[in-house]
Amino acid sequence: MVDTHSVSSSPIEEKAIVEDMNEMVVSENAGFDELPDPPILTADEERRLWRKIDVRLIPIATLLYLVSYVDRGNIGNAKLQGLLTQLDLTGQRYNIALTMYYLSYSIFNVPANLVLKKFRPSRWLPGLTLAWGIVATLMGLVKTYSQLVIVRVLLGIAESGMSPGIYYLLSLWYPRHMLQWRIGLFWGGATFSGAFTGLLAYGISFMSGKAGLLGWSWIFIIEGLVTVVVAIVAFIVFVDLPETATFLTPKERSFVISRLKNNMSSAGEEENFKWRHIPGALLDWKIVVICIANVGVAGPLYGISLFLPFGFTPAISQLLTVPPYIIATIIVVITSTYSDRIKMRSPFVFAGLALAFIGFAINVSDASNGAKYFGTYLVVIGEYEAAPMIITWLGNNAVGHYKRGLGIGMIVMFGNLGGIISSNVYRAPDAPRYIRGHIAEMAQVATSLAIVSITALVYVRRNTRRDVAQREMEEKGMLREHTTEEAERKMGDRAPTFRYTL
Repeated sequence: MVDTHSVSSSPIEEKAIVEDMNEMVVSENAGFDELPDPPILTADEERRLWRKIDVRLIPIATLLYLVSYVDRGNIGNAKLQGLLTQLDLTGQRYNIALTMYYLSYSIFNVPANLVLKKFRPSRWLPGLTLAWGIVATLMGLVKTYSQLVIVRVLLGIAESGMSPGIYYLLSLWYPRHMLQWRIGLFWGGATFSGAFTGLLAYGISFMSGKAGLLGWSWIFIIEGLVTVVVAIVAFIVFVDLPETATFLTPKERSFVISRLKNNMSSAGEEENFKWRHIPGALLDWKIVVICIANVGVAGPLYGISLFLPFGFTPAISQLLTVPPYIIATIIVVITSTYSDRIKMRSPFVFAGLALAFIGFAINVSDASNGAKYFGTYLVVIGEYEAAPMIITWLGNNAVGHYKRGLGIGMIVMFGNLGGIISSNVYRAPDAPRYIRGHIAEMAQVATSLAIVSITALVYVRRNTRRDVAQREMEEKGMLREHTTEEAERKMGDRAPTFRYTL
């Protein structure tokens, strides 16, 4: 335990502390002046309040996430509708086009989360959606390989703030052990987009030849225009943070803010940006290792569309992608509900990775197409179940608004590095078995399984030590005697009252 009273400070350090505390007071009072004291709600009243928030936040967040996944992944469907032939994507050209998207997308994940609160979520996220919707539409008009690469880079930049932004925003609205079910809902929407994309692409493919454009062009154009419409709707209905939520009454806002204040520990968490938050997130081993583990979660997730079809016609291949994603959507929602109920994440991440490993093992073998199709079910279900869970796990254990925002941006960035790997290990000359690609994905998944297991054990050990220390202090009547709330807020997850989510 840190004795803050026994540590001497220089005049400069004392001045910095005073300035930090003044900024904290201003921030905490901003938007609170007219709020009443938090009301005491019955369980039923609280349930209705959170449902009210769910109705306003989750549907539009799900819709934005869904169109984001459609627009980034529809190049796999376009590949089956003449894209490779018309743009002469021979050799590694197709893989390079995929890689350039992931590079530009990854570079801007972290900066995008840093500015989300400043630019307001209700303007920032719909604005990004409008930008990439326009870019996605224009992708249907490219005529050369070079044009495709340029547009894919622009698409990556425009989409970079969406995924981490929604994760971050939801973590600012919901207590950490109520978060996974909500993330599971909108992630389920993204998972369903895998089925939706296949069905939509199958229908759009019949437009091939209209206005002199092949089916792949119409896939980009129509799905991009849908995104533009969704962006316009989002500008109208999207909300910012609880402090300014006009759809809530003052008492409701006060209740939500009070719940969030003590969400991480009894002392709350830092809400203002400080430059120390950047190295605090970048150099925190607990954030870094979970980010590395996400490479083995997100990489195979992106790789799924790259090794289809299994020797079937393009139309049949489009339809065969539908059932696995529908089942995965159901599994995601069910496991997310149970995860919040037992307040644990790592067992679900481990189980999803284990399923995916088995699925890749089936696909790398010399099994029949039917068996490999079953293996694809395991990969889709496992990876899509683990993906939202590991991001929630990181967010649950990153204390401080900006440290959590940076950490979420980092884990999405690392996930897209996995996408870069997948884009380059599934090479056209290796079709149809893609042994090199499947083995590479299995190695990533195995690494992630090890990281998740070790990290969970470390968290168990640290929680146990803090429980023992707290009991000893309670017995001596010394609980929090030597540590101020401000000091605990600065300590973040190192605070003695904080417990890691397993």
